[in-house]
Amino acid sequence: MDYQAITYELTDGIAIIALNRPDVMNAFTAQMRAEITHAMIEAGREARVVVLTGAGRAFCSGQDLGDGVGNATNLDLERALRDEYTPMLRAIRDCPVPVIAAVNGAAAGAGANLALAADVVIASERAYFMQAFSKIGLIPDAGGTYALPRLVGQARAMGASLFAEKISAKQAESWGMIWEAVADDAFEETWRGRAKTLAEGPTQAYAHIKAAIQASPENDFEEQLSLEAKLQGKCGKTRDFQEGVVAFLEKRPAHYEGR
Repeated sequence: MDYQAITYELTDGIAIIALNRPDVMNAFTAQMRAEITHAMIEAGREARVVVLTGAGRAFCSGQDLGDGVGNATNLDLERALRDEYTPMLRAIRDCPVPVIAAVNGAAAGAGANLALAADVVIASERAYFMQAFSKIGLIPDAGGTYALPRLVGQARAMGASLFAEKISAKQAESWGMIWEAVADDAFEETWRGRAKTLAEGPTQAYAHIKAAIQASPENDFEEQLSLEAKLQGKCGKTRDFQEGVVAFLEKRPAHYEGR
């Protein structure tokens, strides 16, 4: 695909997908959603870690309300969510390698929930998250009603959705909404370092970690123990496990191949 609304870069096993409409704070269009979906699938095939970020001063300001809206009463939001957002979010969730959201600025509406769909969220301290939907008479979408209660609990999810107030990166970190908030001058160095660590790690183990944690909310205790045993059995048969044990015994860094 010839990307127009994003950029895609692959270096040393790290795929960087940058939303690239900085003049409108990287607002979503149908084209951007299709391009992110395509890039995520490609990255899952050829990278060992994926980074989602934004060009310019924002991560993503949410849906571009001028993208084919015309008369808002004729807008088929259900179709757009079902046919465009769902495949994009599914591609992120199902990606076999870790996905980092490097949130460099405003993440509002569907943009906030794009970030929360990632496995790990690292935000610059200047960034904020905002469930802006109720300000225009909508509910949180793009997976927001799924992610928020699981990350921060029902009370905070409800307040964030009803009041549609900005949640600073530091507040999001303290709530457990994101992994870490980083000083602006250390932000890029931090997320690149995190990406490098994952790109050099045991890729198969990471895939099974994702599968186990994603399944956990729907499983009872016995089901989760059974899944752990099954996935651990798979990990134990990888060359990376063998390398990890040998490296530990030899007191040297492991050199993982992702197999």
